[in-house]
Amino acid sequence: QLRLVESGGGLVQPGGSLRLSCTASGSAITDYTMGWYRQDPGKERELLARATSSGITTYSVSVKGRFTISRDNAANTVHLQMSRLKPEDAGVYFCNTAPAAVGRWGQGTQVIVSA
Repeated sequence: QLRLVESGGGLVQPGGSLRLSCTASGSAITDYTMGWYRQDPGKERELLARATSSGITTYSVSVKGRFTISRDNAANTVHLQMSRLKPEDAGVYFCNTAPAAVGRWGQGTQVIVSA
């Protein structure tokens, strides 16, 4: 069973960058399209970026051109490089398969964008 642990969040100033990581265990991510999601308080989780096992990527309009999803299949990890961060990018970030599986949500990693 695929288990996912997110890391790399923190406090960053507007315009700054962060790199999030998602470490998978229990199963190989090569079997899945993987995605990064963000949850704002009181809102549903939003899919921001996804990458197929062959590396085809898609992005939401809100992050396209600023965020880059990548995957290291050998290391069983998925990354999200975030640049030119805005206050509205703040939230708790999760990785999961895409589409998401309810039982695979981890704890997430919090991103705060503030001066």
